[in-house]
Amino acid sequence: MRVVMLGYQTWGHRTLQALLDSDHEVVLVVTHPKSEHAYEKIWDDSVAELAEKHDVPVLLRNRPDDAELLDAVREARPDIIVANNWRTWLPPELFDLPPHGTLNVHDSLLPSYAGFSPIIWALINGEPRVGVTAHRMNGELDAGDVLIQRSVPVGPTDTATDLFHRTVDLIAPIVRESLDLIASGRDAGQWVPQDRGRASFFHKRSAEDSRIDWSWPAERLERLVRAQSDPYPNAYAFHRGERLRIVSAAVSEGRYGGTPGRIFIREGDGVVIVAGPEARTGRSQGLLVRRVRTDDGTEYAAGDYFRTMGGYLTSRP
Repeated sequence: MRVVMLGYQTWGHRTLQALLDSDHEVVLVVTHPKSEHAYEKIWDDSVAELAEKHDVPVLLRNRPDDAELLDAVREARPDIIVANNWRTWLPPELFDLPPHGTLNVHDSLLPSYAGFSPIIWALINGEPRVGVTAHRMNGELDAGDVLIQRSVPVGPTDTATDLFHRTVDLIAPIVRESLDLIASGRDAGQWVPQDRGRASFFHKRSAEDSRIDWSWPAERLERLVRAQSDPYPNAYAFHRGERLRIVSAAVSEGRYGGTPGRIFIREGDGVVIVAGPEARTGRSQGLLVRRVRTDDGTEYAAGDYFRTMGGYLTSRP
């Protein structure tokens, strides 16, 4: 089949590489210009550079709704469009243009976690599995019928970085299997409508979403720290007016009472911060902070940074 590919960052790069390695012909690539957004500078393998290396025509667009782009896709005569990590809405005159429409590859187990940063949100929320879905694009974002879906388990110490590597490795086999099914006609009857009653949609993450709220239970805060693992912007709070990033943490063994955010007591290899909506009852576990990083990039064991107990980590300076 003749394929037009739309994609960005490492997700798009893996998709394009899978297409280039397949029996199908990539006739045009559309990707976004480089961005200064913190999350778009992570996992930023260049789709444009890979396409140019293989002499595939490339168009750079922030949005795909101009007549020039539509004409270029029409002239490429694709049998199908394949998209992965395209960051803006596609108009129906584009996604419905090829005979087989547009296959979108999304890094969540749809219908849950449509939208942006699905692995990070899923880890924060304690989901047992994450994965990748290949589905037919329609007029509602990440809502079309599903062709193939694959998942991996989330372990008790997994970070978002761990899960990124496991899920991005699913892209190539999913792309190859999906296109082979469609090209052979064996996809008929394989498309499964999404249960829209189970759908959820998440926005892009920003610095505000990494700010620690000490009223959260310690279990959820520990997942937030793992979800904001390097190279993502770390979860952070403020100590004596200065931002402090939490690099490594766990749930405390003991239960500690008091005011959320209190720097309370040493436990094992860390320092316990009181946390949770019921912290004042003394029945809640705290967040055991193990390693921290200051804004100048210096990293400390928590026991070395907090030389004395007392005072607070706050959500604002």
